[in-house]
Amino acid sequence: MADLKTRFETAAEEVKELAERPDNDTLLELYAFHKQANMGDVSGKRPGFTNFVGRAKYDAWAKLKGTSKNEAMQSYIDLVKRLKG
Repeated sequence: MADLKTRFETAAEEVKELAERPDNDTLLELYAFHKQANMGDVSGKRPGFTNFVGRAKYDAWAKLKGTSKNEAMQSYIDLVKRLKG
């Protein structure tokens, strides 16, 4: 677990240094994996229809409901590796 956590934290730093900004769908995917890895399943109320960004983030995170924290960390790491090329 400690090794996975370390690799996850490294990937979280590396994503800040990407040559190009990922598209919005990829950013939502990164956000969702990161939240799931750190906080577990989505909680709280879904933002209202006028809060487009908040609603998109909530929905992306909600899709991962039931995913373990370790699985989310590994998926985040894999996605960052793909983005780095």
